[in-house]
Amino acid sequence: MRTGDAEAIAEIYAPFVLGTPTSFEIEPPDMEEVRGQILRYTGEGYPWLVAEDGDGRVVGYAYSSPHRVRYCYRWSVDVSAYIAEGFRNMGIGKALYGRLIEELRDAGFWNAYAGITLPNAASVGLHESVGFVPVGVYQRVGYKMGAWHDVGWWQLALRPGFDAPA
Repeated sequence: MRTGDAEAIAEIYAPFVLGTPTSFEIEPPDMEEVRGQILRYTGEGYPWLVAEDGDGRVVGYAYSSPHRVRYCYRWSVDVSAYIAEGFRNMGIGKALYGRLIEELRDAGFWNAYAGITLPNAASVGLHESVGFVPVGVYQRVGYKMGAWHDVGWWQLALRPGFDAPA
């Protein structure tokens, strides 16, 4: 991913903010806000990736960010992936996550978490297809579009065992 991808990422994300309960944001971030997120998180060692079509247009992205801010959570990350309309169900999300998981392991992380607004069969299917397992549900945690929404949490252990991190 390059900071120049920020405009395409903002365009992919906006329909999820404006038209679905998938994101709990109300206003989609603009290109500059997305660029700031890319710089901040990649600068802190959290991978962000894009998928491009044959013409070099960004059609999807996956990223990681801190799971929580307290120091002892530093071995865990949150992950998300968004695919542009017209490019879903083509294996792009799975390919992005496959590469993201490799990069997270290489970077020394131990756990990846994904929060999914429920119901969302496509996102659940994507996460489970790459090894995430359900670990719990926050019930009625977000109110958007005139309804309360649950968020399910899925976890992927990036490393086996309980050895101390390096």
